[in-house]
Amino acid sequence: MTAAAPHPIPYQGSKRRLAPAILGFVPADTRRLIEPFCGSAAVSLAALRAGKVATVHLNDSFAPLARLWTAIIDTPDRLADDYQRLWRAQLADPRRGYDRVRDRFNRDGDPTRLLYLLARCVKSAVRFNASGEFNQSPDRRRLGTRPARMRASIVAAAALLAGRATVSSGDYAVWLDGAGAHDVVYLDPPYQGTSGGRDHRYHQQLDLDRLIGDLERLITRGVAVIVSFDGRCGDRSYGTRLPARLGLVHVELRAGRSAQATLAGGSAHTVESLYVTPGLLTDGCAISAGVVQRGRVRGPDPHRRDPGGVRLTGHHRQGDPGPP
Repeated sequence: MTAAAPHPIPYQGSKRRLAPAILGFVPADTRRLIEPFCGSAAVSLAALRAGKVATVHLNDSFAPLARLWTAIIDTPDRLADDYQRLWRAQLADPRRGYDRVRDRFNRDGDPTRLLYLLARCVKSAVRFNASGEFNQSPDRRRLGTRPARMRASIVAAAALLAGRATVSSGDYAVWLDGAGAHDVVYLDPPYQGTSGGRDHRYHQQLDLDRLIGDLERLITRGVAVIVSFDGRCGDRSYGTRLPARLGLVHVELRAGRSAQATLAGGSAHTVESLYVTPGLLTDGCAISAGVVQRGRVRGPDPHRRDPGGVRLTGHHRQGDPGPP
């Protein structure tokens, strides 16, 4: 059994638990996995750990996060030392210590301070105010990841990424334009319901029409894509599906019980949508059983095999006619 990939950056919305299912769609001969919205880079780390890809590229429009990934790769011991100093400095007065680090981060964007804030803040959830400043509160029940554990995660991630990863900070579309036939592009953009209007939990809002247009051009060039996008929790749906004209296969992944529903006394389960280039849905896919919902393929090709436990929704492919 392949050991679990390291996870140095705690991040709400991380695909760490779903990574085995997502990787089932990545061919074994993939030259490079590109993550234009890398966040915690859970899928890239898991892909390298599993030997599914030769290299990865991590991009995020949030520059301090990209600098944090660069520090993890280039100076892991220094990063671990600096994190340890921040963590220990908070012990005399945890709330005041957190506020001091947050204030300084909002002035200088230091990546070590970002790592501390993510490890210590409520639900590891990034939140920004209207001015673009990090404004999430600390979790009063805990002090964040202990230094020894953080060091182990940083060093393990550095060993996995060294010589096999490049990092950038900028617009996601640049890396769509640079993708080629031997790459797989995995996109995990901000959820529609949490990235617009007055909701500032992401530092940059999502332009849905632009994203769809960029995807359409990428698919037309024959580049393989995997997109995490909308989802549902219980009977409540979040966002609309990607349009049928993209021709992507819609797969539902069972993400587990909703922590928010549990806190509210409920027991709803979260299901996340994945949109996949049809060419990736082949007999060569090895989907992790138990991670995704089981189901059958519907549409004009009823003899295609269900690859190891994927639940394909209503249509085999977006735009195909549904069953009578």
